[in-house]
Amino acid sequence: MTHPPTEHPHVVVHPPALDGSRRVTEGDATLGIATHVDDVSEILRLADLYVTDVADSDLVEWQGGGPDDWPGLSEHHEA
Repeated sequence: MTHPPTEHPHVVVHPPALDGSRRVTEGDATLGIATHVDDVSEILRLADLYVTDVADSDLVEWQGGGPDDWPGLSEHHEA
């Protein structure tokens, strides 16, 4: 009798695109496009992947920069 794998999903936040947005994937599936770290949280929530702290989670791999790296987009989120 085989059991399904119990490993956690492997989510990747890809390096910023030319416009600063970052693709969020799980395996071969694109979950969404993020323009802020809060977008990553929302994309994962909508995919039923509840990660409480995407910036410091072992489930999320940040490529090409961390959760604070959104080149060209930071001015859009300042109050």
